[in-house]
Amino acid sequence: MEETISLQEIFATLRKRIKMILLITIAAIGLSGIVSFFIITPQYEAATQLLVNQETDSQAPLNVNDLRTNVELINTYSVIITSPAILDLAIEELSLSQTTSELRDQVSVRSEGDSQVVAIEVQSDNPELAVTIANTIASTFESEISSIMNIDNVSILAVASAEQVESPVSPQPLLNMAIAMVVGMMAGVGLAFLFEYLDNTIKTQQDVEEKLGITLIGVIPQFTEADQKPAVQSLSKKRGERQREKEEVYPK
Repeated sequence: MEETISLQEIFATLRKRIKMILLITIAAIGLSGIVSFFIITPQYEAATQLLVNQETDSQAPLNVNDLRTNVELINTYSVIITSPAILDLAIEELSLSQTTSELRDQVSVRSEGDSQVVAIEVQSDNPELAVTIANTIASTFESEISSIMNIDNVSILAVASAEQVESPVSPQPLLNMAIAMVVGMMAGVGLAFLFEYLDNTIKTQQDVEEKLGITLIGVIPQFTEADQKPAVQSLSKKRGERQREKEEVYPK
C-alpha cells in the first residue's frame, strides 16, 4: 500500500511540475543546437595507412616470431610518428604556423587491429589542410624511419583523399541534442523533486494532521467566483418562482 501511495506521489509531482520539466528540456536542446551549429568550429579528419616491417633477410622465411615482434613495435612507431623528428620536418615542408605540440594534438596514430598496419589520422578545421598534413607525415616517416630505426620496408597503403573530408567528424549536432534532451529531462525531474521537497506548505488533510498533531473533523471548501455564480443564479431563479406562486395565490 505504501509503495502504491509513493508511486502516486511521484506521478503527482511530475504532473504538477510538467511545464517546468518541458521548459528545461527544450532549453537544453535549443542551447545544444545553437552551440553545435553556430559556435563549435567543425573539425575534419583525414587518414592514411602505412605498412611497416623490420629489416629481414629476403631469402629467409617469415616466421610467427617476426610478425609478433613487428606488431609489438607498433607502439614505438606511434611515438616516432608524433615526435619532433617527424613533425618538425612536416611543419617545415608545409610552412605551417603551428608548433610541434599543437600539431601533435591534431595527430593520432593507431594500429589496425593486431596487424602491421599503422593508421595516421589528422584533424583540422580546414579539410584540405588535414589531407595534406596526413600525407606529408606519412611520406616523411617513410623517408626518415630508416635513419632512426633498423627498418627497410615502409609502404604507404592508402593516402588521404578529399573524399574523406566531405563531412566533419565533429561536432555531431543530432547526437549532442539527443544527449542534451536526456540531461535536460533529468535536470528538470531532479529540480521538480527538489522544489517539492523544499515546499513545506500545507496542502492536504493529511498534512494538517501530521504537522499539527490534531485530528481533522471538518473541511470548509473554497469557492471561487465562477463556482458561486451558478449557485446565485439558481437561488435567484428559485426566489422568482416562489414570488410568482405567491402572486398567483394572492393576486393583487
